[in-house]
Amino acid sequence: MKPLRILVTEDHNFQRKAVVHMLQSLGVEGVLQASNGKQALEILQREPALDIVMSDLDMPEMDGMEFIRHLAELHPDISVCIMSSMDSALITSVEKMARSYGHKLLGAMEKPLFLEQLKNMLALHQQAQKKTVRTTAPATSFTLDEVLHAVREKQIEPFLQPKVMLSNGRLIGAESLARWVHPDQGVIAPYAFIPLLEQSGNMEEITFLMLEKTARACRLLQDEGHKLSLSVNLSLSSLSDTTLAERVTRAVRRAGVDPHHIILEVTESAAMTDVAPALENLARLRMHGFGLSIDDYGTGFSSMQQLTRVPFSELKIDRSFVTDCATNHSLRVIVESSIDMARKLHVKSIAEGVETQEEWDMLKSMNCDVVQGYFIAKPMDSAAFLGFCNDYAHG
Repeated sequence: MKPLRILVTEDHNFQRKAVVHMLQSLGVEGVLQASNGKQALEILQREPALDIVMSDLDMPEMDGMEFIRHLAELHPDISVCIMSSMDSALITSVEKMARSYGHKLLGAMEKPLFLEQLKNMLALHQQAQKKTVRTTAPATSFTLDEVLHAVREKQIEPFLQPKVMLSNGRLIGAESLARWVHPDQGVIAPYAFIPLLEQSGNMEEITFLMLEKTARACRLLQDEGHKLSLSVNLSLSSLSDTTLAERVTRAVRRAGVDPHHIILEVTESAAMTDVAPALENLARLRMHGFGLSIDDYGTGFSSMQQLTRVPFSELKIDRSFVTDCATNHSLRVIVESSIDMARKLHVKSIAEGVETQEEWDMLKSMNCDVVQGYFIAKPMDSAAFLGFCNDYAHG
């Protein structure tokens, strides 16, 4: 790995020099210094090839927030670490701001800094770099016609991400996530094709393709002795059609699967448009035995209202709250409150995006019901998932 180059932006002379000294003691030779955001930008114009920028928030001439904004415009690929002694709620807000600007954020550290914090920051940067190398593929733009052809040729496949019951570690199911298995380019992530279908009003076909393939995967798993439930996303655009529930039920039963083994994930804004037919569909699906999951809970504007008018069976806490909940007090309060509310409403709580042992332990201490995320496994095709189930069953 090439030698790291880090810029430390801090107006307090002693604290800046202390951070520089600690970084050098950790073997970082290329450390640059700036006393405010304006000076840091001048350095970046001369020295653009930096790996990490560490920035205080409260600085003269140009504060950390403005500096982070300009940095995103000039050098979005540089990793960012926030240093501050400000209130934790303010720091959390700036973290979200930095991520919204597109920064690769290594976190926020409370001042004064300690050697162990800097070690962790460098380790996170190295992990992020390795992940980028592994996952970066040539960016390809597809036309709507190409995507529709892929759907009609049934090239969209369900990749399954396991769900585990926290109380006993039992594998209880998986979420079915759409992946395009391109004949020439391999596996393509959904962001390359789902937005095109959404914007053009063509979600119906892929919704039913994913539903049918997920139901068949569920049947295969059950035939192999794995009595699991699979969840699949339900397109919001379909909910205004009052025939939807019957069509969904027929598709699942044709695959030889009882609707009780299929969970339909609906984003919390689903019942906000065409309220009456949407609620009719959701009530009928629930009556037929399907589970209903309120997906990405907490990211919309009417969470409480949705919980009172839709017969959900589970509440899925969005990854934006779960990530770092073990170390961020504000996130921890939101997650714990959501789990507590789910329990009182007699619905299952599911936390997605679990990536560390600390997050697992924290969620378990909060009595969260189910978790999914990279800490357990990445999404995988049906054959690999069957192998995962067999291995999991044997410990």
